[in-house]
Amino acid sequence: MHMFKKLALIGFYFTLSSLFTWWFIAVSPLYISFEQMLWSCGIAGGKWMIQLLAGFVFLKERKWDFIARIGFVCFIGSLLLIPYAFAATLHLADSTTFFIASLVVAVLAMIFLYQKAVQQTGLKKTWWYAWLICLAIAVSLQLTVVFNVVRF
Repeated sequence: MHMFKKLALIGFYFTLSSLFTWWFIAVSPLYISFEQMLWSCGIAGGKWMIQLLAGFVFLKERKWDFIARIGFVCFIGSLLLIPYAFAATLHLADSTTFFIASLVVAVLAMIFLYQKAVQQTGLKKTWWYAWLICLAIAVSLQLTVVFNVVRF
């Protein structure tokens, strides 16, 4: 694929992912403040930013292929949040169960797709393990900083 097309695709994936994720967060009644919403988006985005930076720093010729693949993973994960966002926007359903189920489905899909992206790019499984660690940290931050569900 031509480099300009690859960069445009990467931009498309991450831009739409950000918009869909923000929409998901914005329509959820579980967030009681704008600050909570910003923290949640920042944590979700930070996980991907770490992976992008790692790709830029540690990968040479495979970096754009890897970044395009993980952009797709991020995009699919965000697409899976749309049913909840759509239903909540139209006030059809905005239950906590639906919200959590949407997150679980999106995260499980991304875990599977990220592993596939690592494999297809020809990287060591260490990349997938590192992302799983970032994911675990992000979930922990969401539960402690954003929702105060877990307190230390």
